[in-house]
Amino acid sequence: MPTVTRAGVSLYYEADGEGEAVAFLPEAGFGAWSWGWQQPAVSGPYEAIVADLRGTGRSDRPPGPYDLGTLVADLEAVLVDCGVRRCHAVGAGLGGAIALDAARRSGRIRTLTLFGTPVRGDAADFQGLFAPPGEPAALRRSLEAGLSAAFRERQPEVLEGIVDWRAEGDADREGWEGQVAALEGFDATDWGYELEQPALVVHGTADELVPVDAGRALAEALPNGRFEPLEGAGHLFFVERSRTVNDLLVGFLESAG
Repeated sequence: MPTVTRAGVSLYYEADGEGEAVAFLPEAGFGAWSWGWQQPAVSGPYEAIVADLRGTGRSDRPPGPYDLGTLVADLEAVLVDCGVRRCHAVGAGLGGAIALDAARRSGRIRTLTLFGTPVRGDAADFQGLFAPPGEPAALRRSLEAGLSAAFRERQPEVLEGIVDWRAEGDADREGWEGQVAALEGFDATDWGYELEQPALVVHGTADELVPVDAGRALAEALPNGRFEPLEGAGHLFFVERSRTVNDLLVGFLESAG
């Protein structure tokens, strides 16, 4: 089980594949399991790196609140431990904000792929997606905020698998609140124009947690931002429409050269 320790905090990660590194940064409270649809799509031609944020799953859970600078430094520690100097960053929600802040603070980020990421922290409300890991019924209900009724009805076995993965790998209330606190004061409209990395911003038009306009505004705030709306998709579109998302992601990475 690979881990790296930074400032006394043990951080769990997995790395698979060869080639340029792609670092996946999860949504607030979600474990590394949440990239199970994208990690296999890029590992091979790329090195896919997934990690549990501090406060989540197999990483340590120090008392919060956390800030973006701390979470970016954690990412840097994982990349250094993997021997990675530069990477493509893929983030969902809070993970997207971490990727953006990492691009601002260091020269490690080659490209940005941002799923359901708000342009400002106060433009998102992730409360509906949280549920205590020890309560399967609550976890199941909370997924209504991110997955469509049609998907839940059509693929009940996938839904139950997600509930099991969340029960094993997600953050508890304290860890979740510590992570969400990192979005306080986050506002890419203030400095997004400084980021010259190619950026793919993908957003579900039916996202109940981060309004689609907040994603569109994020793309507009980035000099090289490209906005891709997914009609009728919710916040967890990278699970529900994984084939479409994987095609967009791989195509974007290939276009970056």
